[in-house]
Amino acid sequence: MEKYNPEELELKWQKIWEEKKLFEAKYEQEKKKFYILEMFPYTSAQIHMGHVRNYTIGDVVARYKAMNGYNILHPIGYDAFGLPAENAAIKQNIHPKEWTYKNIETIRRQLKRLGISYCWEREVITCDPEYYKWNQYFFLQFFKKGLVYKKQAPANWCPSCQTVLANEQVIDGKCWRCGEIVETKNLEQWFIKITEYAERLLDFSGIKNWPERVIIMQKNWIGKSEGCEIDFYIPQIGENLKVFTTRADTLFGVTYLVISPYHPFVGKIKEVSPVKNEIEKFIKKTTRTSLTVKDFLRVEKEGINTGIFAIHPITQEKIYVWIGNYVLMEYGTGAIMAVPAHDQRDFEFAQKYNLPVKIVIKNPEWKEIPEKLESAYEDKGIMINSGIFDGLDSEKGKEEIRKYLEKIGKGKKAVYYRLKDWCISRQRYWGTPIPIIYCKKCGIVPENEENLPVKLPDEVKITGKGESPLKYSEKFIKCKCPSCGNEAERETDTMDTFVDSSWYFLRYASKDLENKPFDKEEVNYWMPVDQYIGGIEHAILHLLYSRFFVKVLKDMGFVDFEEPFENLLCQGMVIKDGAKMSKSKGNVVDPEDMIRKYGADTLRLFILFAAPPEVDLEWSEKGIEGCWRFLNRIWRLHNEIKNYSEISDENNEKLKIMINKTIKGVTEDIEKEFQFNTAIAKMMEFINFLSKEINEKKVSKDILIDSWKKFIKILSPFTPHICEEMWNDFEKEKFLFRENWPSYEEIETFEEKINIGVQINGKIKGNIDIPANYDVEKIYNLLINNEKFKKFIINKKIVKKIYIPKKLINIVIED
Repeated sequence: MEKYNPEELELKWQKIWEEKKLFEAKYEQEKKKFYILEMFPYTSAQIHMGHVRNYTIGDVVARYKAMNGYNILHPIGYDAFGLPAENAAIKQNIHPKEWTYKNIETIRRQLKRLGISYCWEREVITCDPEYYKWNQYFFLQFFKKGLVYKKQAPANWCPSCQTVLANEQVIDGKCWRCGEIVETKNLEQWFIKITEYAERLLDFSGIKNWPERVIIMQKNWIGKSEGCEIDFYIPQIGENLKVFTTRADTLFGVTYLVISPYHPFVGKIKEVSPVKNEIEKFIKKTTRTSLTVKDFLRVEKEGINTGIFAIHPITQEKIYVWIGNYVLMEYGTGAIMAVPAHDQRDFEFAQKYNLPVKIVIKNPEWKEIPEKLESAYEDKGIMINSGIFDGLDSEKGKEEIRKYLEKIGKGKKAVYYRLKDWCISRQRYWGTPIPIIYCKKCGIVPENEENLPVKLPDEVKITGKGESPLKYSEKFIKCKCPSCGNEAERETDTMDTFVDSSWYFLRYASKDLENKPFDKEEVNYWMPVDQYIGGIEHAILHLLYSRFFVKVLKDMGFVDFEEPFENLLCQGMVIKDGAKMSKSKGNVVDPEDMIRKYGADTLRLFILFAAPPEVDLEWSEKGIEGCWRFLNRIWRLHNEIKNYSEISDENNEKLKIMINKTIKGVTEDIEKEFQFNTAIAKMMEFINFLSKEINEKKVSKDILIDSWKKFIKILSPFTPHICEEMWNDFEKEKFLFRENWPSYEEIETFEEKINIGVQINGKIKGNIDIPANYDVEKIYNLLINNEKFKKFIINKKIVKKIYIPKKLINIVIED
């Protein structure tokens, strides 16, 4: 092929790779393994540039590790359940299943066209009954273990999508999918007790290399707080209101209490309150909006005085109970003791409603106690106006007040987590059916395992209005009770799609299993994933749920490891004109258009060269044009090398040093946090050097071809198709994926070398070439690895090493 024709050669090699099953993973226990995984795509219409970047990064790692002797597992699948499929069904009048599988065909074709080295034999599709059967199986195991339960709870409800949303799916009070204002609604829902694993999820000791910001985000999401739980007795209802605080030292500064609109005491207080009607109006108004952590921090703080009081546990003062929109039921006990002098949130509320402010912590810098505060003093200090605790350091005071409360039976030490149990109920059709049956005689009954999968019915009408279509499918709902055999009904909620993605990486690790979710022996070989790659937007929930799932499965004996992902890379976005690519902004670049114009190798090269993996990449037409010219230049050089004849070999040594230096640089850049952009820059530098050498014809053909073959190898993970074609000109029937990564010698990476004498106890033993800048220890390391000299010094006691710069080294050994 005279002219570089990327489409022709790329399609040629993709066909050959597939026919030869070159990338098929095989369970070979005696080999060292490397499990490389990119987060699988959601089955939207097609892949975008962000996907191209993610999968190309992973492919470079997979090919590099394969050439370094690792047994590679590099699988792919599709996150195929979820709302977008139903939304498409409504808008386009197409069944979610048909829409999803049509998109899978498109994405599969696009990924193959990129030349990604996937093990297609282990492909996973989460909406296949063969997969979601095991979602249901795990649900039943969790149910048996007491980790699954059903309760009524307030939920973020999207009136447009007609489904429950997780807190993170509510953005600025609106649905993340459709933009509708989210309401709050009480529903009976299924939960998984992730809180039982909160402490273990805070332990990251089993992880090798994750971005620090991801670990911090997870820790903040779990939100461990150590403090004190305090009882405030409410005489009118005859019960203690439990309040959690991390600032027991401010107990004497409490001037009012606030409970969440969702607190179980609201109903009881309302019945005895003198302002019952006003409370009802306030509750109705408040529960009309969502209560995410993000929103509640910004919402205007509002409340209502119930007219009901509680008794201070130490002073016996009467303290009024308020209901406030800024208290989350999801955190602590859903009730707070308000100390406006020492909490800014409480201070703002007190200012708005003209409530008393009582200073009980003195700022050490105050010369005198201010009559009025301009803002809350929230730092440490000295306790005042606190009875017997006056004069204590506030940190010491926390402990002393807790001990006192425990002594009088009014409080205790407590640990709370911001993390709440995982609501997996979704009132939608396109998801895994929850394998629960409702029997009038037996109550809630789990489905028998032998009856799995509980399949979604195909004959449903999806309108986007009202409740789940499953509620109207008699074929689905009507069933027999597994316990008594009577007529019963199925649960119509489906599972949160995060369940699908919380264990898919385990399914990849076992091929074509029908009788169990995965083979324990093979999973223990492949897992944990050595390198996981995906966007920072999945830093909290997907990773947290996956870690939780694996910990539970370990406790149940399914796996022998504690963490699913040892190393994590969060790649940056691909942006254009300074903004994330989106159809609404009109700045989308279609990967298929670029492949048609330049070829997959050029697109891959640009994506890898334009920026380090972890930072955002700005799309550049000039940049991809430059990569296209570079590959054309390589193609022309290759043809010149095949027909090369030398004039002399005087520059052989220079070329050997330069290729050695390039191999070393590229190897280190890949190993050192995947700095592919600088690795490519080094290869471009080599091509500039080589072009000049070829023109001068001062290197011998054998050295030139040897160096060129090494270069093809190190370029191949980045641009595999053109490299395979060039390699085939030299090595027929051999694939680069199965070749060894070229090694380099440290000494051959320095251009300035000197020759020095080597003495042992003052007697000359020969000479050795060394880099001019080597010190005595580096020279000694060369000697003990040199066949000629190591026999004199190995296993000998070294008394002294004497180096006379640029002349000789003398090793003094004990006789």
